[in-house]
Amino acid sequence: MFAGTKFATLSAGLFALFLSPGLSAAKPVQCDASVYESVKAPATKQDATVELSCNLTLSAGDIITKRLILSGAAASGTVLDCKGATLDGSRGTVNFSRPSILIRSTKPGNVAWSAPSDITVRNCVIKGAVRLQGLGTNGQAKAVKASSLTEDHTAFAQASAPANILLSALTIVADERVPLYIGPGVTKVRVEKSTLTGQSNGPALYLDAESAENTISENRFAVESPREQIAIDGSARNTISANTFDNPVRGGIFLYRNCGEGGTIRHQKPQYNTISGNIFEYRRTFLVKPAVWINSRNGLRLYCFRDPAHPFGSSLSSQDFAQFNTVSGNRFTGATPSLIWNSDPSNIVTGSSGQ
Repeated sequence: MFAGTKFATLSAGLFALFLSPGLSAAKPVQCDASVYESVKAPATKQDATVELSCNLTLSAGDIITKRLILSGAAASGTVLDCKGATLDGSRGTVNFSRPSILIRSTKPGNVAWSAPSDITVRNCVIKGAVRLQGLGTNGQAKAVKASSLTEDHTAFAQASAPANILLSALTIVADERVPLYIGPGVTKVRVEKSTLTGQSNGPALYLDAESAENTISENRFAVESPREQIAIDGSARNTISANTFDNPVRGGIFLYRNCGEGGTIRHQKPQYNTISGNIFEYRRTFLVKPAVWINSRNGLRLYCFRDPAHPFGSSLSSQDFAQFNTVSGNRFTGATPSLIWNSDPSNIVTGSSGQ
């Protein structure tokens, strides 16, 4: 481990401590009228985004074409209540292919990462995507890859990423992109009472490497995709419960670890996840993929050996190591629990029913 990495990790921890609730962090105030008007103004190439660090309440009839970005610790505590308003980043708009809501960490200058926390987004119709990111946009991002070469990567990625984010009562209509992406190191996100629909070239929800302790409950997953609905990629200690999966013929929930993709070493294993009380509704069962597939890859990817040689993580082994997970009490309509696939005896698979 490099001394600089130790210092960055310590700095990130101290920074988070000083911004903990009840200490020095100030709660955001309600946005003034000028912010609201700026958000409502049509997006142009020259004026496509609004940085949000105050509490904003929209109206049901509002159609917002600007991206709303919540950056760093300055955005902590922010509440965005759309009240049914639409955030439109669909094809043909200025912001197509970019997330309509981006909650991100920042790195001002040469200091520790500044991570947002305790943010609430609720009651929005989103035509496009929502993304939460810490060190980078995905597992192959430059800062993620650099951090992955050190033994304390998981802790550093989590200390540097958004945490304690509530996404409630959202309708996300995918337009080719992954509609909800929880990036590397993001922790303690709660996604509840929401609907994910539309068309995606990837999963409906992606839980990326080193993310953890997220709760996905009481949602409906109905995205048309060539992939599974939920990807648990090197993400741990998540709870996925009381959701409904609408005809997930290309897969429901897959647990794996992307071994070495982009040259990044994946450290955390997809372990201690709980998948319980979900409903999988099928209109056909011919040539369907598993509803739950534990250890869905296990090194069967060409990029598994692209990470540099180090004695840890996916560099040491390309196996998924999806172990100590619990899959219980799920219900199937139009299918049976035989669509739960498990290849490791440490996982608990019990109490599911179907017809």
